[in-house]
Amino acid sequence: MEKLQKNPPTYAIASVDHALRLATILQLEGDLTVAEAAERLGVARSTAHRLLRMLVYRDFAVQDSGKHYGAGPVLKLAEHSRSTTSLVRSAALAHMETLVQFVGESANLTVRTGVEVRFVASVESTRTLRVGSREGMAFPAHHTSGGMVLLAALTEDELNQIYDIGPDVDGIEMPDMDRLRAELTRIRKQAFAVNQGRTERGVVAIGVPVRDDEGKAVAGLSVSMPSVRYDRRQLPMLVSALRLAADRIEVDLAR
Repeated sequence: MEKLQKNPPTYAIASVDHALRLATILQLEGDLTVAEAAERLGVARSTAHRLLRMLVYRDFAVQDSGKHYGAGPVLKLAEHSRSTTSLVRSAALAHMETLVQFVGESANLTVRTGVEVRFVASVESTRTLRVGSREGMAFPAHHTSGGMVLLAALTEDELNQIYDIGPDVDGIEMPDMDRLRAELTRIRKQAFAVNQGRTERGVVAIGVPVRDDEGKAVAGLSVSMPSVRYDRRQLPMLVSALRLAADRIEVDLAR
């Protein structure tokens, strides 16, 4: 089953999108209140409350004795994974906003799970023509700039292990491994990745790794823009801005 690109549906259903984003936040980051949910989605508190109650009804969420909602029985993820993702996201957001102000393009933060990456934070550009939020979405890792820098951080044995799943298992597209290894070798040398139209036609993204205090790549930080605005001569500036933002995130993570 091929998964080349993800384009927004022609007739998007906002309530479904909001519910799915909330489920993803609960699964990856842990508990939140109605007010926090409303802020994350940009909706009224009454709307956020109705969405959370529906997730509780369908066992995607649970409510404690207070005001917090957490992941329900349907959403199973190890506690340490949630906390790590939450810490990286919290450390990154302010620096992502500064990055967006500087480069004038949208920024994204991704984490890898197996052969896929999930966008755990997005900060949109204020330009009329811009790349929209990808928060909550998942893509094959080898189709995204953030995913490619995370794959490049793996050893050969680790890379072989995560792709030792057979062809197209559960709809997961298998890359050409020889081509992937060649790309990853180049990314390791240059310390950044460029994605031109792999995940969405007309979009270019540049990504760099974010590392923890032990040097392990824990996330990918990227900026994305409409391809009509991408000028290859800007690449050194964009990579430098990304690297500075990633360095600042890493400092905050180490505290």
